[in-house]
Amino acid sequence: MSHTSPMSARKAKRKAKGDRRGVALLLVLSSVALMTITVVDFQEEQLADLQSAYAERDALVAEYMARSGVNLARLFVASEPTMRNALLILKFMFGGKPVPQLPIWEFSDSVLGAFSDKAGQEAFGALGNFEMGPAKNLGGVEGSKFTVTVVDEDSKINLNLGARGNIIAENRFGMAFLGLTAAPAYDKLFERNDRDGNTSPRQVICGALMDWSDPDEIGYACDPRNFQGGGASAAEDTSTQLLKRPYRMKNAPFDSLEEARLVRGVGDDFWATFVDPDPLNPKKRVMTVWGQGPINVNTASPQAVIGVVCGLSPEAIICTDPAKNMQFLTMFGVLRSFTAGIPLFGSAGDFITTLQGGGAYGKLLFETLAIPAVRFQSPADAAKNFTTESKVFSIYATGEVEGRKRTTRIQIHMVVDFRGAPAIPATQGFGTGSGTIAPVSSGTAAPPPLTGGQPGGQPGFPGQPGAGGIPGLPPGAGADAIAGALIANPAGTVVYYRVE
Repeated sequence: MSHTSPMSARKAKRKAKGDRRGVALLLVLSSVALMTITVVDFQEEQLADLQSAYAERDALVAEYMARSGVNLARLFVASEPTMRNALLILKFMFGGKPVPQLPIWEFSDSVLGAFSDKAGQEAFGALGNFEMGPAKNLGGVEGSKFTVTVVDEDSKINLNLGARGNIIAENRFGMAFLGLTAAPAYDKLFERNDRDGNTSPRQVICGALMDWSDPDEIGYACDPRNFQGGGASAAEDTSTQLLKRPYRMKNAPFDSLEEARLVRGVGDDFWATFVDPDPLNPKKRVMTVWGQGPINVNTASPQAVIGVVCGLSPEAIICTDPAKNMQFLTMFGVLRSFTAGIPLFGSAGDFITTLQGGGAYGKLLFETLAIPAVRFQSPADAAKNFTTESKVFSIYATGEVEGRKRTTRIQIHMVVDFRGAPAIPATQGFGTGSGTIAPVSSGTAAPPPLTGGQPGGQPGFPGQPGAGGIPGLPPGAGADAIAGALIANPAGTVVYYRVE
């Protein structure tokens, strides 16, 4: 029979008790670690949600700042005829002839900056020494702003001329394209192999661009000086089906400029040289898929202008002699800078006269540089390739919001067509409560007041045609409201819209 001493019993008891304390400590440490992990995970999750909410909020503010910039730019461009008519000094400068369009859109960011932020308001005030302190309701949410760039699409060479389905329009592009690419310095670009391993001469690329958008199945040979038909050739898909990456022609207009990259021969080198030399500055873009067709000689880049001129008169010295070509481009640009935004030419005919050496500008350009003037087979037909009135504009508006650790930017690209847009109506009897809208001096009729579906100005309701409503339409959508929605907008018609 064993006998345990009291001292041994106490030691065993203490050992067992210590073992239990070790387990409790382990449980406590595990619980604390688990709670710490849970709290940290919850904190990170909540922080991520908070940052996401901040990002969504800033993106929404930035988008609406960009929308504000776009809408203000539309109104600014639409106000140009009013400004033009108000400047009597211009009528004197142009000898009583119709005053050409003023390129006010070039100053859109400076003028519209008054509605952007404090820095924009200060810049606007510096334009005319305005006191901006008393001004109210300017600017948006604190820490946000917008910038606006308006690009005149009628100052570019239009790739969509082929979509008109007639040889005259195709030849107009063909002459401009061949003139733009005619310089001998570009020969190597058209002699190297393209992405399909083939060479694509000037005429091939020109024809491929037109065949992509024209509605017929006949290839365009890009021989614009063949006035018997423009050099029509075989079926347009014949050559493209034999490429390493075969494709068929779309036979519909280009929806965007980037779509032109799908066409044979339009590689990166061609794009950077003749389409979009500086992607960060859309004003330097040479080609477009929007526009009327004729290019605006008062706003187009000298490169685009000389391209069209050389297409019309390829034997001209300014087209065949690289040194003379550069001299003409430089002088043409300098001449524009001297006018400080005032149009050089009152009409396309004035520009043709200048190229023939007539008028003050013609003598300055050709006699000063000792360059023979340009000769056209038909000056009247040549003038049809130019205009002094732009109607289609791209508006690039970028909304910015400064965050704690980042800047949120949203850009909107909108293309607006002002063809057929009425003048901005002027309000008469302001403050009298009449609300009457009267036309401006141009004589454009004002739209009739909209009163809803019922007589007496009461709106109709769905399912109540007797009261003026139309079944299935929301309240107020009466017959006159629908007619009012179809009235041309003074701020133009949106033909392209993209948010980036």
